[in-house]
Amino acid sequence: MTSETPETATASGPATASSPSGHRLRWNKVPEVTVYFWVIKVLCTTVGETAADMLNEKLGLGLTGVSLLMSVVLAVVLVVQFRTAAYRPGVYWLAVALISIVGTLISDNLTDNMGVPLTTSTTVFAVVLAIVFTVWYRRERTLSIHSIDSLSRESFYWLAVLFTFALGTAAGDLVAERMDLGYWLSAVLFALAIAAIAVARFTLDLNAVWSFWIAYVLTRPLGASVGDYLSQPTGDGGLGLGTVVTSVLFLAVILGLVAYLTVTRKDVIERERLGERAA
Repeated sequence: MTSETPETATASGPATASSPSGHRLRWNKVPEVTVYFWVIKVLCTTVGETAADMLNEKLGLGLTGVSLLMSVVLAVVLVVQFRTAAYRPGVYWLAVALISIVGTLISDNLTDNMGVPLTTSTTVFAVVLAIVFTVWYRRERTLSIHSIDSLSRESFYWLAVLFTFALGTAAGDLVAERMDLGYWLSAVLFALAIAAIAVARFTLDLNAVWSFWIAYVLTRPLGASVGDYLSQPTGDGGLGLGTVVTSVLFLAVILGLVAYLTVTRKDVIERERLGERAA
């Protein structure tokens, strides 16, 4: 799952940061799907789980207060992301990490504060995500991340990313609750599910776009299980590192990888600016 088939078209002029939806930017706004992408994605989901717990414990604002605060911070970062003319690793991955935290908090609010059953929240998030994909495809005729090169497509992309995190959180908690596997076995289960998608992609020719998005959803509970295993007390089945240590450790690795990608540009997708919508 390290590649999708990119759309192609002829060049029609220089790129601008404020191109309308019907025009394409020369540069894609998201990274190429490489091994770096998946490693950082899982690390971000781990940070989303542990940082959400840490902020809820340390700030004293309550789950709702922390959710509002982090939503505001995410909104600011997304404004910066939308205003960039091309993919910038630091801004992009900061947005992903914050969406991971906010998606976790949304699911936790529904479950802990509003008493919504995990079966209900999982179903609702799945339906909303399906609606986002349907509207996105009907408008743009593609869900490929190789064509996130207009305001419209980028808007759909980030909306889909938000609900993949919320769905992954709810579905992961539901599996953990129903199957009572513990953190480590849950991580193994979701890793095997992702491996099965990869096998289906490369041996059974499963659609590249759909295999990407299915794996994207599954990385959320995988990262959360790893984060809980490392951070939770030994009496609860974890290693007892705590949310602070676990969050700082994974953030340091993310920063190192993002700095490397910023310098090497190994995950940049260059596209010619298109004058018409790609099919």
